[in-house]
Formats: sequence, C-alpha cells, structure tokens
Amino acid sequence: MIKQRCQWVTDDAVYIAYHDHEWGKPQYNDQKLFEMLCLEGAQAGLSWITILKRRENYRLAFDQFDPIKISKYNDQKIEILLQNEGIIRNRRKVNAFIKNAQAFLKVQEEFGDFCTYIWSFVGGKPMINHWQKHEEVPAFTKESEQMSKDLKRRGFQFVGPTICYAYMQATGMVNDHTRDCFLYAGRK
Repeated sequence: MIKQRCQWVTDDAVYIAYHDHEWGKPQYNDQKLFEMLCLEGAQAGLSWITILKRRENYRLAFDQFDPIKISKYNDQKIEILLQNEGIIRNRRKVNAFIKNAQAFLKVQEEFGDFCTYIWSFVGGKPMINHWQKHEEVPAFTKESEQMSKDLKRRGFQFVGPTICYAYMQATGMVNDHTRDCFLYAGRK
C-alpha cells in the first residue's frame, strides 16, 4: 500500500525521508534549532529540496552548525566558504549565518537556551492545524510575523515571516500535515 503524503512531497527520496522523519516533529535541541534557522534562511528564493540536498555539505562547511565557531568566522573563512561548490555561494547568506550565530549566542545567554525563547512564540507547545488541502496552508501567520519581528530586532537576518513560518513547520512548532497525509492520523 502506498503511503499518502502531504502534497508538497515529491518522489525524491531525500524529500520523502525529510517529510516522514523530520518535518512537523517537535525539535528542542538548540544546535538543531540553529541549524534549521540557518538552512531556512539559505533557502530564501530557492526550493527547499535544493538546500536539503546540500545539507551535509552545509554541515561540513559550517562546523556542524556550532554557533560558537561560526560566530568567530573572519573574512578569510568567508572567502573559503564562497568557493565551496557544495553550498549556495551567496555572500549575504553566508554573512547571515555569522550574524545569526552571534545573535543566537546572545539569546542563549539571555534565556538560558534558544529553545525556551523560540518556543515561546507558540506558547511552548506545537500548534496543530487541520488543513484539508495543501492550498489551505498559509505562507505566514501572526505568530511567524511576531517571531520575525523579534528575531530581526535581535540582529538575525533572513528571518522574514514566511521563512519563520517554514522554520516553525520544519521544527514542529507548527504541525501542518494535511488530513490526507498518513502522518496526520497519529498526531496528538
């Protein structure tokens, strides 16, 4: 029997694995939350599959998304990254990873961890939606707009409301599996 998945999933094995094992599942690990925030920003203007297929390259290039190491990158490191064909070689996006690492560390210092801060935008628990079809899923919500505004205020980049909503979906802050998806039924 073929599993019915959310409409956005293609037949690409990378997309299927991401949908089935990550998307919509709550994530509380600070480093993973940081990684996904960076990757969602890197995706701006591109398809998500483009970034997913380069995720391992990003992990290697950016020290497994260690925010302490990334926050200290200098011009020489940036130039090396801009030569790396395994990532999207966009100077603004590479610089955003560094700015985001610096802002991330400040948030950790203020709140004790990033998880507490970022999950506060949904009251600390996943928002469960009940969409019939993919077309009903919004591009952004008032929560993602609030998150975007606050992240920008704190110095984060590439964190517009649409990117923030995709981030919320990716990290399980929002569960948008549609009713026809096999993962919808098992949600709590």
